[in-house]
Amino acid sequence: MDGHFTGYASLFGVPDLGKDVVEPGAFTASLGRRGVEGVRMLWQHDPAEPIGRWLSLAEDPYGLRVEGRLNLGVQRGREIAALIEDGSVDGLSIGFRTVSARRGRDGLRHLIAVDLWEVSLVTFPLQTGARTAPISRQPLADEIRSVARALMPRAGPLPPRRPAPRPMPALRA
Repeated sequence: MDGHFTGYASLFGVPDLGKDVVEPGAFTASLGRRGVEGVRMLWQHDPAEPIGRWLSLAEDPYGLRVEGRLNLGVQRGREIAALIEDGSVDGLSIGFRTVSARRGRDGLRHLIAVDLWEVSLVTFPLQTGARTAPISRQPLADEIRSVARALMPRAGPLPPRRPAPRPMPALRA
């Protein structure tokens, strides 16, 4: 692993173990204000343990999609890269301040807007579906092959085969 990984730090509409539900758009204002550079990557929410940086933080229809790079120049970064690679650690968790929330009929707190300040790699995420997946070059190769196949002409009847040219007769002097 080269330290790159991707995943979801939060899933929209899915209750976490603390009975919070993040609503779509909850991160929009915070990400617009802070940018990716303003959100820290930590180990287990410990501010004394920065472990890398976020390359991309974006909302999509499923939740907060993240792409990050662990700093392999520090021991903790190398350790976590190894743990992600072998599947021992795959949890993500958000550190935020609630800006706007409402209590739903379901009894859960629905987060309408949050001020996101950090996303941590964790052993046990509060939102059980918030997970990482290593970025590997194999899926990219598979995707390139798939695109190449799509661009190839459709298989249909083959054109008639031309007979092989006859060898030229030897010239006599």
